[in-house]
Amino acid sequence: MKILIEELQEYLYDYYINGGNDQSLFMKLVEEIGEVAEVLNKKAGRKHVEDEDLKSQLGNELADVIHYAVAIAALNDIDINDIIIDKDKFSSIKYNHKHNLEQFILGRRLNKNK
Repeated sequence: MKILIEELQEYLYDYYINGGNDQSLFMKLVEEIGEVAEVLNKKAGRKHVEDEDLKSQLGNELADVIHYAVAIAALNDIDINDIIIDKDKFSSIKYNHKHNLEQFILGRRLNKNK
């Protein structure tokens, strides 16, 4: 199943609106970023690895990072979808990229409809 950022944001808003706050969500976000760093250190050989599925671990930790980042946006009434598109447009201009995310998505959708 594929999800849309908008759906995730609405779900997390409903989940956290009566009990979440920026500070606690931010602390969880930082904790999860630390766990991403730990897995990356294992992948790079800087940390001992038992028989572990590092790809799966990394995916799980990245999902947690996305969860808390989107939850913070939701509770602050920030449309993270629009922000991602706008930020990418700005970065594409700043760094002279040939394409931006919006162009990529529109082109991909156009090709799928052919």
